[in-house]
Amino acid sequence: MKIYTKTGDKGTTSLIGGKRVAKYHPRIEAYGTVDELIAFIGLLRDQQVSSDTRDMLIFIQDRLMNCASILAADCEDCKVRIPLIEDADISKIEESIDAMDAQLEPLTSFVLPGGHPIVSLCHVCRTVCRRAERLATKLAEEIPVPDNLIIFLNRLSDYFFTLSRKLGQELNVKQIKWEPNLK
Repeated sequence: MKIYTKTGDKGTTSLIGGKRVAKYHPRIEAYGTVDELIAFIGLLRDQQVSSDTRDMLIFIQDRLMNCASILAADCEDCKVRIPLIEDADISKIEESIDAMDAQLEPLTSFVLPGGHPIVSLCHVCRTVCRRAERLATKLAEEIPVPDNLIIFLNRLSDYFFTLSRKLGQELNVKQIKWEPNLK
């Protein structure tokens, strides 16, 4: 089987269910951004991180594939089963955030991304995740999008922020606090 089908040569693509839409359709924007996030997480996973972090990142990538499938499905009676984002998936993210946060100093201000490529990559994942959340929320104004998908993306951006702080601590990176220039 060839990887190219030529069916998208005129600027359209198929959703799960067979409907063809423009490649800039809000569904494509939403699940394309989730796909971008999955790729950046892969790059983060390829860095020198602990096996526990690596395992969590694989779990997250897997659940993001679920999110992409949900966003790409345009059918009421699909013959294909569409995966879900469950309450337990959200709880797992929250538990991980809480465990990392318990080891960190309280946050008193915003911090500027940077200090180490791994920390910066966590912030890239956080910001791409926020964009995916915005696009999924906007899409939810037009079509039904499961609440758990949007909640998962919201918690996930918090996870990447907390992971940036935790990995920064482990790497002994000085986090630079944002100091607004207020006059």
